[in-house]
Amino acid sequence: MTTRYGRNVSSRWEVAGNGGGAHRHGSRDNTVLLDGRNTVGVREVANYRSFMDTTADNGNSGLVWHPPSVSVLLVEDHGVVREGTRELLEQEEGIEVIGEAASAEEALDLIRLRVPDVMIVDIQLPGMNGIELVQAVAGTAPRVRCLMLSAYDDYVYASEALDAGACGYLLKTVSVGELIGAVHAVASGATVLDDAISRRLTKRWRRYERPPADDLTPRELDVVRMLARGNSNKEIASELGLGLRTVESYVSNILSKFGVRSRTEAALYAINHHLVSAESASL
Repeated sequence: MTTRYGRNVSSRWEVAGNGGGAHRHGSRDNTVLLDGRNTVGVREVANYRSFMDTTADNGNSGLVWHPPSVSVLLVEDHGVVREGTRELLEQEEGIEVIGEAASAEEALDLIRLRVPDVMIVDIQLPGMNGIELVQAVAGTAPRVRCLMLSAYDDYVYASEALDAGACGYLLKTVSVGELIGAVHAVASGATVLDDAISRRLTKRWRRYERPPADDLTPRELDVVRMLARGNSNKEIASELGLGLRTVESYVSNILSKFGVRSRTEAALYAINHHLVSAESASL
């Protein structure tokens, strides 16, 4: 049986107790579509376990949901924080911490040995920072889902992390339940954002209400659609038959016209203003 939380994931159900008549109740789509896609607020994922691990008791029977196993790599330079996070995660059924790294370079070495499902990353790391690490992992191990765990309540950092390929951005003030829920949600394909940062991003790309298509040239529209699909400048240049610097100029013009700072914000803006369908985007 499959259940939808961000995207369909395989899960295991067991009958608890004796007798028949068991059923799952409280079922609903717990996904918040902030940008027309599977983006989930951190308060939503805090209820992930209680929402999914429901026992419907009809007499002495019910269905108990067992979450799919998620392997996690922790990347955090503060040993106390890293060890505490590991202990909390390992108390949760379905989460296996397969490694710890104190630097981006160490994390890349560990990924070469074993690829995790989810990598939890701090932004401030010695040497290569967390955002640079995410970008490197996106190029070498794209199946890894990266979740930023940061002390910085800054939507610019969040936007840069999403641009680099992160699938979520949470603050270190997050609760245990929120973190555990976020790990499962990110592993299942959702993008998880801290609620305050999500509101800032949403307000920013809703601020501009002029008809955006009127301000764009046909070629800029082509570039916007490819940005929303997640294509790099090099890929856009190759597909459209343009020079790399020409594409960079188009991207700069698009950001200026949309009044945003990053490619991720541009993609969100394009989806919100129906320049790009949510189904075709890969944010």
